[in-house]
Amino acid sequence: MKNLKKQRRIQIIALAFVAMAAALLAVKFAESNALQYFRSPSQVQSDPPRPSEIFRIGGLVEKGSLVRGVGTTVTFRVTDTNASVPVEFTGVLPDLFAEGQGMVGTGTMKNGTFVASEILAKHDENYMPKEVIDALKAQGIYVDPKTKAMTSVPPSP
Repeated sequence: MKNLKKQRRIQIIALAFVAMAAALLAVKFAESNALQYFRSPSQVQSDPPRPSEIFRIGGLVEKGSLVRGVGTTVTFRVTDTNASVPVEFTGVLPDLFAEGQGMVGTGTMKNGTFVASEILAKHDENYMPKEVIDALKAQGIYVDPKTKAMTSVPPSP
């Protein structure tokens, strides 16, 4: 009976070791594009990424840099006020995308230009969907960010 317990314990330890080794190998050989690091334009300038590295860049769309090209191609510069990086994107831009507004793009660097495969526009901290505003007003706890005054909507009969 003692030998059976000892043998079972060795089997469990060996199985745990194999499982741990398999997990480490899976992490090591996982697709390198699965992790996308965020970088500011200053970080891209000071420590350029590898040419095939997919990463995210974020900042403000530099005023006066937006150029609409042929079809759906757009070029602009993204800045963090310390450095700026040229960006090229082919596709449909989000509705909130504009010069001077925040954006986050996913893509790779190619010949000193960030070639974006996806662009996300950032809204300001005062943005709130109409449905949420209506619900807060109905509860009497909505504070208008422009006037800093509390407003409420009387309950409907």
